Amino acid sequence: MLIIGRMSKAFTKETDTDDEDEGIGLPALPAGAKNYITPTGYQRLRAELLQLMDEERPKVVEAVHWAARNGDRSENGDYIYGKKRLREIDRRIHFLTRRLDIAEPTDPSAHHGGDQVFFGATVCYADESGMQKTITILGIDEADNTLNQVSWVSPVARALLRARLGDVVRLQTPVGIQEIEVLSVTYPAPGQAAGFDR
Repeated sequence: MLIIGRMSKAFTKETDTDDEDEGIGLPALPAGAKNYITPTGYQRLRAELLQLMDEERPKVVEAVHWAARNGDRSENGDYIYGKKRLREIDRRIHFLTRRLDIAEPTDPSAHHGGDQVFFGATVCYADESGMQKTITILGIDEADNTLNQVSWVSPVARALLRARLGDVVRLQTPVGIQEIEVLSVTYPAPGQAAGFDR
């Protein structure tokens, strides 16, 4: 006799984007691009990965195990939340592992004192109206636009890369092509932390 029951949720996939970078909230790398990152950014991602694997995941597994022993799982909020959080942690661990495997740590201080824009540069530029802006060009996994940091694949970074102090470059914007002038280029001194600390 064949008995058909409910399929265990342990064997179902939550979403189709579980393994995709976009489902994690960070941009995907352009096809064929290297995953440049500062040594500080690399260490920060590595520390997050170790914290998730060594501290947070074991605590959540323990909480889920405890909640599972408390009876009906379908109405157990601790169990349901714990399983959801465990899936989020596992996706983040998978993402970080993949990103660190392909990371290309690049120390911007190697260009300290130079006037050409490379990865890790802090660049001050002026647009056609004379408005000045200062940005730092970092990896896509570490750039924080609230701190005036842009990823090296952003349009402004692409326009500025390889330019020199005093150069005028063309930037494609939503309203058309705009010329921007490089006013200053700086890099961290050797031995200083590259990137930023959160």
